[in-house]
Amino acid sequence: MEDKVLFIEPLVEKAEQYTKTSFELIKLKAIYNTTKVASTVVSRGLFLLVVSIAITFLTLGVALWLGDILGKSYYGFFCVALFYVILGGVLYFYLHSKIKDYVSNSIIYETLN
Repeated sequence: MEDKVLFIEPLVEKAEQYTKTSFELIKLKAIYNTTKVASTVVSRGLFLLVVSIAITFLTLGVALWLGDILGKSYYGFFCVALFYVILGGVLYFYLHSKIKDYVSNSIIYETLN
């Protein structure tokens, strides 16, 4: 009987160590995936911020230039606004689902890899 207890004790200790190690591994994988997704979001967010600022200044320049050509500065702003309304409509009606799928797939890919 004592032999069985001596045989089972190391087995229980190894099972306990295995459980602790598995839990630690799962925790480290979760931390790794979280930091990878967060770093991707931050880097892409900074890139989008820089691009947005550049597009804003480009838009102001084009609006002032068109206003100069058309004779009144606000005409240029109206033309640029009309361009953005048309661009927004095209993006919404034709590319909305594709953009949504791309963003969803990239988040899933970053989370699972």
